Amino acid sequence: MVHPEGHHGGRAGWLRAAVLGANDGLISTASLVVGVASAKSSHEAVLLAAIAGMAAGALSMAAGEYVSVSSQADTENADLEKERGELASNPAAERAELASIYVGRGLPAPLAAQVVEHLMAHDALGAHARDELGITETSRARPLQAAIASAASFAAGAFPPLLSAIVLPRPALIPGIAGSALALLAILGATAARLGGASLMKGAVRVTFWGAVAMGVTALVGRLFGTA
Repeated sequence: MVHPEGHHGGRAGWLRAAVLGANDGLISTASLVVGVASAKSSHEAVLLAAIAGMAAGALSMAAGEYVSVSSQADTENADLEKERGELASNPAAERAELASIYVGRGLPAPLAAQVVEHLMAHDALGAHARDELGITETSRARPLQAAIASAASFAAGAFPPLLSAIVLPRPALIPGIAGSALALLAILGATAARLGGASLMKGAVRVTFWGAVAMGVTALVGRLFGTA
């Protein structure tokens, strides 16, 4: 009976994109709103900044993630195509190469040769992609999926500051948005750490710290330029 161990590595791709998007959405939108509010802008201007920041940030995250992951996908496809050609032109050398990898991992040479024969008979390209190139189905680059996940997670992170800008009265905007954003950042950091199998406290503290720095800097900039 196969025992499912529930490792965290399979979550790496989507978890990275989701956490990056949500963190960026929450920190950048909250910082933008706090900065604009610190410049003594009207409630309408603060709300407009929140909406514009959410829309621009989500699209920027989607575009950046799509371009980045597309480049990774192009590299993977080029490597696979090269490997496919080598398998067709010189299968003996490819068998020897794969066998040497298994020997390096601790298998006796005769057993490594048998493993190579079975694996290459089943899926030669898959065996070389996994063990020679380090490309697996779980780790394959998926540009569109990454773009959608990044945009959606950014929008989700940006929504609380936007909602706060809508419902809070003007005098309460800065403390209300800053406080709620820091609390949500702590929860987000701890949740991401739990999903990734890391320390909850460390995940919460590092995200909250940088969020506080970002909001503090933008508040200072807004106050200086607003006063000027």
